[in-house]
Amino acid sequence: MGVPAGAEGLDETRIARAALTRLIEPGDATGAMIVAALGPTEGLRVATGSQQIDPAIEARLRSVLIGRGAKAWEGVAAAVERWRSRVPDLAPHRDLETIARFGGRFVIPEDSEWPDGFGDLGEQAPHGLWVRGEEHLPSQRSAVAIVGSRNATNYGLSVAGEISKGLVDRGVTVVSGGAYGIDAQAHRAALVTDGRGLPTVAVMAGGLDRYYPSGNEQLLREVARRGLLVSELPPGGAPTRHRFLRRNRLIAALTGVTVVVEAQWRSGARSTAHHAADIGRVVAAVPGSVYSASSAGCHRLLRDGAAVCVTDVQEVYELLAPAGEGLAGEREGHVAIHDGLAVEDFLLLDALPVKRGAGIDSLSTVAGLSAAQVRAGLGRLQLMGLCQQTAGGWRKTDKGGSAK
Repeated sequence: MGVPAGAEGLDETRIARAALTRLIEPGDATGAMIVAALGPTEGLRVATGSQQIDPAIEARLRSVLIGRGAKAWEGVAAAVERWRSRVPDLAPHRDLETIARFGGRFVIPEDSEWPDGFGDLGEQAPHGLWVRGEEHLPSQRSAVAIVGSRNATNYGLSVAGEISKGLVDRGVTVVSGGAYGIDAQAHRAALVTDGRGLPTVAVMAGGLDRYYPSGNEQLLREVARRGLLVSELPPGGAPTRHRFLRRNRLIAALTGVTVVVEAQWRSGARSTAHHAADIGRVVAAVPGSVYSASSAGCHRLLRDGAAVCVTDVQEVYELLAPAGEGLAGEREGHVAIHDGLAVEDFLLLDALPVKRGAGIDSLSTVAGLSAAQVRAGLGRLQLMGLCQQTAGGWRKTDKGGSAK
């Protein structure tokens, strides 16, 4: 527990921040103020009750709490008492060893790769980020959040996939929450292209020692392999409703633009949009049918003037790119036959084997499409000469090549 004073060879700041992520709930303003006033190492000792608040410490705390009123000061003592039950479970060395076993690391504000956008969160910024994946965390200037309903419609999934793939093709990182529906489609579409740089980041609401939700395990494994999984919770941290809601502020801060594809009247996606607006980020929403409850939240954002209306990837890219760079114009370079494919067909083409054929059920699992979508897609790809049916099932033709 805590940080061993004077321990040789130990990064005390990193160890202290690792302990703080287990001690203090995400977004706890009192904990953030203690760390802001005292620093992570001394702040941890005060927060755990192992160091008394003497007059000098009290003065430093009060300097941060000026203007917050008496209740803020009373909250410090109450918070220390509130955290007391967690103190025996603090084991930052173990947590750091655990994330290392998974091929990950713990990134702190003192590191050069700390996301530049987190400065806008102020006291709501995380104490550190647990990360799985080899790439560096992206800059907000090169990342877009795509969020939406877990109960997405085919329309929403199609639009989310098209925008996600198009952004990664342009060198933009797609950030989402790893959940079912729009989130999963955004990650999945980002991974079927060899765009420049980091394709996608999934911001999780629990520890990175397990994949949640379990139904997205294979997808999240691929995100960890080719992109990044990040969380402000240490290994073993359980994903709770509160933590899902607090996670949304990180998605907003990591990115320059937040795009809501589908959202019901009250939804987590709208929560992310509001966090983005609060810290000065651009918010965009995709319109849907006026009869669809899945688009009611998007229409509410648009009606209230809280979001810009977007209908395709180019309109999203224009919101992120420096002035003039994202404007519509002729695209340079060779146009491959794959460029004209709808995202469902691209996912299906990517799932098709090159040599041995695959059946409908297998392709449905790999591509993340329904059996009906697979059958329809195979018909379209066959007409284009990109796939063929053999005795063993369906496979790519030489013309289909590799979709990656």
